[in-house]
Amino acid sequence: MMKRILTAMMISLGAYASANAQTAIDKKTAESSSVLDFAAGTTKGIILPAVETLPTTPANGTFLFDKIAKIVKMYQNGAWVNLSGVGDIAGTVPIAPYSGTVDNGKQTVIGARSTTADGVLVLESTDKALVLPKISNPHLNVKSPYPGMMCYDTNRKALAVFDGKVWNYWK
Repeated sequence: MMKRILTAMMISLGAYASANAQTAIDKKTAESSSVLDFAAGTTKGIILPAVETLPTTPANGTFLFDKIAKIVKMYQNGAWVNLSGVGDIAGTVPIAPYSGTVDNGKQTVIGARSTTADGVLVLESTDKALVLPKISNPHLNVKSPYPGMMCYDTNRKALAVFDGKVWNYWK
């Protein structure tokens, strides 16, 4: 299941990679502090993988949408932290025609040549971070949010995660 972590999330991949392993989505260059950065003025966020079984050996900083509990979660220091209330998965689209995990053994690593973390998209850097898509008032401006969507709300200045029912905010 972990092979699906942080996948299905890059809605539009007009990405350009620079020599120092930075990637920009829907823009020409990434901010200097970022390993992955998104264009301003978007209403598209990152869609977290929706899993039915939690990974057994997740890395700190792993984010996912737990389809059974219907909660957005983050793994931190040996425990899963809930980032949302109980949501709804009625709007989720099943990954058909597969009946389980499809593991082709491939992953994308940005910021390094390799990684020991188990994920389909892994951001590795000692001095750069993920810059979330910045959306003003996602509860008003994202017309059809998907359970597990996350972004940075520029109005509230907070992490925003959608649980399938409501937006949850973390400062």
